[in-house]
Amino acid sequence: MARIHVVTDSSAQFVDATFARRHGITVVPNRMVIGGETYREGIDITNGQLLDLIAGQRRAPKIIAPSVADFVQTYSHLTRSADAILSIHASREIFPSWQNARIAAQQVMGHCRIEVIDSKMLCAAQGVLVEMATAAITEGKPFDEVVRRVRGAVERVYAVYYTDSIDFLLQNQILNPSHGILGALLGIRPFLTIEDGQLRTIEKSRTGDDAIERLVEFAAEFEDLETVAILQRRPQGSRQTNLLQDRLQQLFPEQSIPQRVLSSTLGALIGADATGLIILEKETDETHYDFE
Repeated sequence: MARIHVVTDSSAQFVDATFARRHGITVVPNRMVIGGETYREGIDITNGQLLDLIAGQRRAPKIIAPSVADFVQTYSHLTRSADAILSIHASREIFPSWQNARIAAQQVMGHCRIEVIDSKMLCAAQGVLVEMATAAITEGKPFDEVVRRVRGAVERVYAVYYTDSIDFLLQNQILNPSHGILGALLGIRPFLTIEDGQLRTIEKSRTGDDAIERLVEFAAEFEDLETVAILQRRPQGSRQTNLLQDRLQQLFPEQSIPQRVLSSTLGALIGADATGLIILEKETDETHYDFE
């Protein structure tokens, strides 16, 4: 059996904090600058601790993606024992992780095969693709089949979020300043999605309960789901996320609907108190894949 190793960056978030370690996944950390201090995400500080730090900041943290040198070091080490490497990264439209990984893969080419995939996502949506790759490898699937599954799933993953604060959205130039001022005056919560790899605001809600209804309406548009999960700051459900879980369970009674913690990377972009929903549609016979 081929020895396939999975690499990702710390923008990804998994079903539990031990997933990457238990499955031997290499997570190359982002660096986050908060209050003049630089932290390696998931190494110097845990995701939960970072979210707590971010929640206390008025200024959005600076996120530094892994460099070409970081990936060259990672790949060079792994090629000693791997027959192939699958590297799955945050959207190229948001961070340069994918570009840097591609350059690094070209520099170590020849030692083993390396495929670098743009997840077009962040956080748990990115993590779902890593989990899918891990499951296929565990099943003993050949490398080309693992790559095919992940590339195909990229177009079937959806994510939507809402946040109580607009400060980080303005500072990270995700929200138009004129819309931000109006939203602040009216107490409106922005809704965001990731389309074509970009974080975009799509609509707004006035109350938390209204926001929950909008998330339920979003989920109701889908029929056959492979994965659905709720994202929040804390491992324990709040009143609103528990309500969301109950409503979704009514829509999809046979579906497991876990509550996952946001990645600190996403929290640094849109706010640590954001709530979200990720969905992976089931593969169908009509699914067509773009391998570019």
